[in-house]
Amino acid sequence: MSLPVDELRNQRNRGAKMLSFCPHCHNMLVISQADSGAYALQCGACPYAFPIEGVEVYDRKTLPRKEVDDVLGGGWDNVDQTAVQCPNYDECGGERAYFFQLQIRSADEPMTTFYKCVSCGNRWREN
Repeated sequence: MSLPVDELRNQRNRGAKMLSFCPHCHNMLVISQADSGAYALQCGACPYAFPIEGVEVYDRKTLPRKEVDDVLGGGWDNVDQTAVQCPNYDECGGERAYFFQLQIRSADEPMTTFYKCVSCGNRWREN
């Protein structure tokens, strides 16, 4: 006998919801793995365990993010300085900044100037 796909999904979902909580103490069941490699839904409060058979178990892992390197490779100290007021002037009192210019838009647009405050290290840019 074959069932429609929606009916199969509903049966599977009902079964998963029924197995989410311990039938004895009503605590939530968590997936655990035995030394043999078999998986089970295990209650943390009582000895109840429901073996999981014939089902693939997936584990989602968050990969560590790579740290972004400084564009200039830490070479801000070697670039030119200019007299410009930091946007955080009220906090740091910085009146000098390192700067460099890049053409990041089309050739008929002006160059973009990147600044880094000498006092507080705040970065900003002007188009």
